[in-house]
Amino acid sequence: MLLGAPLSGAGLDKAWSDRCNGLARAVNRLRLIGAQDALILLRSSFSAPKVLHLLRCSPSVSHPLHQSFDSQLKAAIDSITNSAPSDIKWIQSSLPVKDGGLGIRRVSSLALPAFLASAASTLHLQENILSGCACSDSVLRSYLSEWSSGFGAIPNMHSKFALRPHHAWKYGRHPISDR
Repeated sequence: MLLGAPLSGAGLDKAWSDRCNGLARAVNRLRLIGAQDALILLRSSFSAPKVLHLLRCSPSVSHPLHQSFDSQLKAAIDSITNSAPSDIKWIQSSLPVKDGGLGIRRVSSLALPAFLASAASTLHLQENILSGCACSDSVLRSYLSEWSSGFGAIPNMHSKFALRPHHAWKYGRHPISDR
């Protein structure tokens, strides 16, 4: 573990198992309160926000416990709404509220973009720290390849405006507006 993020396969398995067990406990307790309150708590505290640090910091894109976590979320929605939505309705309910969903995001759909966003936002720092090292990040390369095969070309991470650290934006000016 480093700063709360597991670094090995066994540590990652334990972390995901702990998160699934914690969600199961939370879902059992949510049954004791009203549906509106339970839905708000599930969306804002017990679903994706609870595991976002793990998704961003550990390479767990295709971890088998994502499906377990998502199925527990679906079961919680079934219990709270007193219905059993089909798979299509579950996918729709996992959309953000502004897009007509319930805002309870599926962990399996967040894993790849969360890890890539974290890696991209720290790329400059990684290059500075590892400048004398002849190592490469095969996990990041494989995830970038997976992303590009599903969503198209990846922008140049080293361009003038792409992925600059926030501290480089002086006086509240965004690099895009400086063009």
